Amino acid sequence: MGQEIQALAAPRTGQVIRAALASRARAYWTLIKSLQTGLLLFTGLAGYLSTSSEHPWGAVLGVAGSLFLAISGSTMLNMVYDRDIDAEMERTAQRPLPAGKLAWREALAVGLLVGSAGVAWAVLLSPLFGLVVFAGLFLDVAVYTVWLKRRTPWSVVWGGLSGGMPILAGRALAAGQIEPIGVMLALVVLLWIPTHIMTFSIKYAGDYAKARVPVFPNVYGEGATRRAIALSTVLAAVLMSLAAWQIGLPWGWLHATVALGAVLIALAVAGAVFPSSRLNHVLFKCASLYMLGAMALIIVGA
Repeated sequence: MGQEIQALAAPRTGQVIRAALASRARAYWTLIKSLQTGLLLFTGLAGYLSTSSEHPWGAVLGVAGSLFLAISGSTMLNMVYDRDIDAEMERTAQRPLPAGKLAWREALAVGLLVGSAGVAWAVLLSPLFGLVVFAGLFLDVAVYTVWLKRRTPWSVVWGGLSGGMPILAGRALAAGQIEPIGVMLALVVLLWIPTHIMTFSIKYAGDYAKARVPVFPNVYGEGATRRAIALSTVLAAVLMSLAAWQIGLPWGWLHATVALGAVLIALAVAGAVFPSSRLNHVLFKCASLYMLGAMALIIVGA
C-alpha cells in the first residue's frame, strides 16, 4: 500500500515542481520587461548589421546573446531598486517584486550575474564592444535609476543615453571603432526616448505623482510636455533619415524610412496642437512601431 501511495504521489510532486519553475520563469520574464528588452536588442543588431562588412552567424548570435544578458540584467537591477515605488503605483503594484512573487535579494543576485555575464561576453567579442555595453548598463542603473530618476524629470535624457548604447555598441563592433554613423544612430534613440517615455508619463501622471517620481507633465505641465515630444520626434525622425542615407540604404528603403518618420512627426505635432488621451495613446504605440520598422529597414536595406 505504501508503495502505491508513493507511486501516486510522485507524478503530483513532479507537477508541483514544474508548475513552480514555470511560475518563477514567468516572473523573471516579466522582470526583464521582455518587449522593451527585445526592442533595445533589435537596435543593437541593426547597428551591427548596418555596415557592409561580413557578419558571420556566430558573431550575430554573440551580439544578440551578450546584449540580451546585459540589457536583461540592467532591467532586473532597476526593478530591484524601484520595488518600493512600484508598490505605490497601481500600474506596477503587481510586478513580481512588489507583489512578493520573487525575493528581492534573489532578483538582485540574478540581475548582477546576468548583467555581468552579458558584459563579459561582450568583452570577449571585442573590448570596445564590451566597453560600450558596460557604459549602457552603468548609465541605466547607476546614473538614471539610482541617482536621477527620483530627483529630476531630466533623468529621461540619461535614460535615453543608455538606450542608445546597444545600437552604438553594435555599430562599433562591426566598424571596429566609434564613428559618426554610430553616434548618429545612438542620438536617434536618445531623441526617440521622450516620444516613448513622455507619452507614457502623460497617461500615468497620477501614478508618478503618488510615488513622488518627478516627470515632465507633473513638473512642467502637459502642454509643455507635448511640445517637447513633438520637437524630439522631429529631430529623431530627421536624424534617422540622415543616418539611413549615410549608411547607404537603397532609395526604396530610404524613402520608406523617411515616410515612417513623417507619419510619426505628424502624430506628434497633432498631439501638441490637438491634445487628447486617445491621440497620446496612439503616439505611444506608434513610437515603438516606428523604431522597430526603422531598424528593420536598416537591417534589410544594408
